[in-house]
Amino acid sequence: MNITAKLRARRVQARNRRAVSRAIEQAATPSMRHELITLAQNQQYTWR
Repeated sequence: MNITAKLRARRVQARNRRAVSRAIEQAATPSMRHELITLAQNQQYTWR
C-alpha cells in the first residue's frame, strides 16, 4: 500500500472513530449507549 492510501485510510478511521464517539455521547438511553459501545468494540478488530 502506498503512502497516499495509508494516509487516506487513517483519515477514514479517524472520521469513523469521531462519528462513533459522537453517537455514543448523544445516545438517548443508557442501553442504547451500551449497545453502541459493544458494536464499536466488536468492529474494531474487523477494521484492521
